[in-house]
Amino acid sequence: MGDIRTIVISPAGDDDSGRKGLLLYTDIFQLTESTLRTARRLAADGFVVVVPEIYPHGPLAGVALEFDDAGKQRGLAGAAATTTAAFDADRTAVLDYLDARPDVSDVFVTGFCIGGHLAFRAAFDQRVKATVCFYPTGLHNGALGADADAGSLERAAEIRGRLLIVFGSQDSHVPADARLDILRRLYAAGLTDLELHVYTGGEHAFMRDVGPRHDPALTDRALIEAVAFFRES
Repeated sequence: MGDIRTIVISPAGDDDSGRKGLLLYTDIFQLTESTLRTARRLAADGFVVVVPEIYPHGPLAGVALEFDDAGKQRGLAGAAATTTAAFDADRTAVLDYLDARPDVSDVFVTGFCIGGHLAFRAAFDQRVKATVCFYPTGLHNGALGADADAGSLERAAEIRGRLLIVFGSQDSHVPADARLDILRRLYAAGLTDLELHVYTGGEHAFMRDVGPRHDPALTDRALIEAVAFFRES
């Protein structure tokens, strides 16, 4: 397995016990300043935020990719070289670390794009009390990394914690029919504590604060609702 480069951001203050731990999965570009700004914002809301690299064992270990075509291609190549089994093994290692921290009482998970799909799979772990998936790619058709079908939705009945999934209405990666299919299959799996939010006008990756897709108002709304969802869990 090997080491997993991870950034941990704790909230300011003297209270170092009973905090909520939050595993945050990045998009394909890994530990960019854009993602870390989001992590800092969540830490400011009182969470111990743990942000691992999603490609920690190969040539992209230690690399934060640029938001350009070259960075996108390298990120996609990193995904294509990573099996679902490898993603799952890394997830267990990071959740073990987070769960063992003496300052953490509960464990939550969130993620963006491919990280939203990884967050969904993290919800299979019974230690996870609540999960927020932001525009998860590949969830509707199972595509994840090197695997054409990781079977994630087929395992939805394993989820015991609360679940919130957020999409923009203009997400070309997961169009309306795919979003409806996700919801149908989750309800069919018996998930009753479930929310699906679709924000009008939001494009894929609307929360990434670099590039033309960014929607600041929807980003604020999404993060406020996610924090409220976790606090209610």
